[in-house]
Amino acid sequence: MAKLPALFISHGAPDLPIRTGPTQDFLRQVPHTMPTPRAILVITAHWLTAQAAVSTTPNPRTLYDFGGFPAELHRLSYPATGNGAIAQEIAQVLSEAEMPVQMHPNRGFDHGTWTPLSLAYPQADIPVIQMSVQPRLGPEHHWQLGQAIAPLRDQGILILGSGGATHNLGAFASDYDASPPDWVVAFDDWLAQTIQSNDRHSLLNYRQCAPFAVPNHPSEEHLLPLFVALGAGDGDKPGRQLHRGFTYGVFSMAAFAFD
Repeated sequence: MAKLPALFISHGAPDLPIRTGPTQDFLRQVPHTMPTPRAILVITAHWLTAQAAVSTTPNPRTLYDFGGFPAELHRLSYPATGNGAIAQEIAQVLSEAEMPVQMHPNRGFDHGTWTPLSLAYPQADIPVIQMSVQPRLGPEHHWQLGQAIAPLRDQGILILGSGGATHNLGAFASDYDASPPDWVVAFDDWLAQTIQSNDRHSLLNYRQCAPFAVPNHPSEEHLLPLFVALGAGDGDKPGRQLHRGFTYGVFSMAAFAFD
């Protein structure tokens, strides 16, 4: 079985599936760039726990964990199944790496999961397992999580970190196509350049090293899936930027692959 990359994608606002533009076009092309996964493991910025949790839900419901967006979003659903046996495989590799893990039997698909997958894999015919992030434990912990689950890439499981390269809800613009302010572009540029130069130290210490780190991430949960994808990649290879763009002014839609 061909080895899959680990991906990080920025899922933006919940209305992603009903918008048109470069990010939607990019996500629709993702399946054509790699073999079909046996399963997809989504590390989602919208599931926050004290220690790593893995979903075992056989038929996850679609969660509408947002407000203030068009009602038509509540008519969308993502009917992919879960897979308890594959979830156990994921938990096993974490346990073998001495990373504490809990199993969650009834977790639905939050919008960090279903909005990008509805574009990338609209037929919902690949099992999807979710994994949480631990905001109190920081980038280094999530990089270690990525290292622990890296063997899954050889087993047909797509590791997909879903978050946001920038994420400041307080500066959210009303216009989907609003131009990004300089402080958002500066951080986005730094992130791409630092990934492409394979500077792991600066990435893991981004709050000290990156320009405008705190304004772009007042809280860290949306960047933490990036560090899982980074850890799951080959540390000797730099990441590749797959997509760049902005929505609502302050949401970078950047995406990266780690081979």
